[in-house]
Amino acid sequence: MKGKLILEDGSVFSGDLLNNIKATGEVVFNTGMTGYQEILTDPSYCRQIVTLTYPLIGNYGISDIFKQSRRSFVNGFVIGELCTDGSNWHKEGDIADFLTKQGIPCLYNVDTRAVTRQIRSGGTMKGIIVPEDAAQTEIDELFAVPIKKDVVAEVSTPSEYELQPLNDEIVDPPHVVVMDFGVKTNILRSMQKLGCMLTVVPAGTKAEDVLAVNPDGIFLSNGPGDPKDVPEIIGEIKKLIGKKPIFGICLGHQLLALALGADTYKLKFGHRGSNQPVKEIETGKVHISSHNHGYAVDEASLKGLPLEVTQRSVNDGTVEGMRHMELPIYSIQYHPEAAPGPDDNLYLFDEFLRLMGRGAE
Repeated sequence: MKGKLILEDGSVFSGDLLNNIKATGEVVFNTGMTGYQEILTDPSYCRQIVTLTYPLIGNYGISDIFKQSRRSFVNGFVIGELCTDGSNWHKEGDIADFLTKQGIPCLYNVDTRAVTRQIRSGGTMKGIIVPEDAAQTEIDELFAVPIKKDVVAEVSTPSEYELQPLNDEIVDPPHVVVMDFGVKTNILRSMQKLGCMLTVVPAGTKAEDVLAVNPDGIFLSNGPGDPKDVPEIIGEIKKLIGKKPIFGICLGHQLLALALGADTYKLKFGHRGSNQPVKEIETGKVHISSHNHGYAVDEASLKGLPLEVTQRSVNDGTVEGMRHMELPIYSIQYHPEAAPGPDDNLYLFDEFLRLMGRGAE
């Protein structure tokens, strides 16, 4: 079946529709060459239509070991070539079957580079996926549907659960409370590998309940949406400041900044890919990192606050890391745990152990 992606600026991109399902969402692009299943199951893409710039998708199939959450939360998938016969020793299924079972509209045989150029020029915008012969009234109705703003509650765990260290020989493991705003499986696994015991709690958990378990540290996870859409969560994070060591990633980084009195803003088209260079201010080292964010911390808003920038994007100079100058608090905008992707930045989890008094000095 023929289909099309229509952007709110009127741009139209034609392709083939895998399943007769329509989609509405914010259209974004990712520049990674691998990791399509990780992208599809990353909760940070909730309510978005994801376009991949790499032309061949599905060539190594689908496997449970690559999934990053309990299900996919994306609203649509736009790609170049769809490979329905992937080959890999991990393979358990094909991407076409995965997309159909997850109910994800997929438009393929699309000039995704043209879509990307349009978004880079006009900025991230709303879009829809429809059959080629969709009536104008139907198109108008889909564009009239507002994109849900507060999506954190949708992706967060509905109930608290615990994860043990992967090394069961560790005695008295450090205890971390993970505030789940849409946490990725590989983030949890990275901390488990370091010997941490994790208590994962829903996004709306009160500060007093977090502190009641007396953790060694608190982790603020990644997640979708505008950080300013969840003021009640920001309020709870404020109550945690100065109580325990805190580490934040992505949305957690932005929420932490807001809780400490800084500001955030929306990027024109965001950073999404596994090949993004960031510079460490103190050492001058450049790390290749994996990104997935549409918002950033406003560096000018840090003036007068006990916060300093630790890392910046080489591409556009945006804040990619910050730390508190008096308290054991730090955060980063990108994903050190990303897989497939660079593993240059796993040391950041070691730094969290050190702040909790459990790592090497």
